[in-house]
Amino acid sequence: MEDAPITNLTEASRDKLRQTVARIERLEEEKREVAEQIKDIYSEAKAFGFDAKALRSVVRIRKQDRREREEQEAMLDVYLMAMGEID
Repeated sequence: MEDAPITNLTEASRDKLRQTVARIERLEEEKREVAEQIKDIYSEAKAFGFDAKALRSVVRIRKQDRREREEQEAMLDVYLMAMGEID
């Protein structure tokens, strides 16, 4: 069906296509709403004196697996030491 022209779709397939597109559109709208809510939370945090950039880093770091994060940090330290940035 992937290579079939749209004119060869059955009515059931066309209905399924419409439903699929509608679901994607709803989820895209929800994603925009959630992104706006997250933006608002960062603005609130900034109003409380928190650093938004640091908060974003904390959120990103907490998403990572602890062991993976530690390996990345160790490699970063090696590179920084090799460049003379840290002792």
